[in-house]
Amino acid sequence: MVTMGEEMITITQKAEEKIKELMTEEKDVVGLRIYVRGGGCHGYQYGMSFESKTGDDDTVIEKGVVKVIMDSQSAPLLNGAEVDYVDSVQGSGFSIKNPQAKTTCGCGSSFSA
Repeated sequence: MVTMGEEMITITQKAEEKIKELMTEEKDVVGLRIYVRGGGCHGYQYGMSFESKTGDDDTVIEKGVVKVIMDSQSAPLLNGAEVDYVDSVQGSGFSIKNPQAKTTCGCGSSFSA
């Protein structure tokens, strides 16, 4: 496991607060895993889940008490990304702004690199 500061990805204040709030509702959670997998309408798709443990090849980004966990295949595709939490009339949820994404779909959950 590699532990890093916030250089690899940025976690906004709103996202940090929401992650903390959601972590208190879960049991045995060490952090939020953000991952990229094949799929979606543009080739790659973002995913998130709460994790109770980290793996040997994981990269962990710490911001205060919040830990964001990425596997070794997802980390390079998320390098430079910003994780935000948006609460609007259209809905609420986490948003990822990724400078490596060449194209994205309308919903923002898939991209091509």
